[in-house]
Amino acid sequence: MKWAVRIGSMLALAAAVLSSFSCGSGSAAKVAESQVSKVGAVEVTARLLEIPAGAIFKRHLYNYAAILKYQVLQVHRGALPGDVIYVGHYNPWKPRAEAPDKRVRNTGGSLKRFEAGQVHRMALEVPIDDHYMGGIVNKYFGKDTGPLYWAVWTDLGSE
Repeated sequence: MKWAVRIGSMLALAAAVLSSFSCGSGSAAKVAESQVSKVGAVEVTARLLEIPAGAIFKRHLYNYAAILKYQVLQVHRGALPGDVIYVGHYNPWKPRAEAPDKRVRNTGGSLKRFEAGQVHRMALEVPIDDHYMGGIVNKYFGKDTGPLYWAVWTDLGSE
């Protein structure tokens, strides 16, 4: 009988330890938050001002980056030339966690869908040409945009 109590206690302890690893306490969100601060040369919180018509489209056989316009709310790391920046997002029709592929591996985040007015917490590299060689949909071409940034990590943020 004594051995049954010991085995029961050991099983209860093992169950408690295992459940602490799989209880869904938001560990994926913590990883996403930590990545935004670990990658890229610049880290900002910014409001997506607009999504130009035709900038985001779903094409499974065509990989591209879309340039989107942001109002910078806060610079967490690095320096910017102004408070409006233009950022290229790889395959923007996909959730950020699903955007990486064989061609572009250095992108990710928790953002599910781009919507004008959202606040994004982003890790960025600059200039985009040093970090991405591929199709770019830039509806701001010909305008004075300053440097184009490459989004390495994009999470939904807050003001």
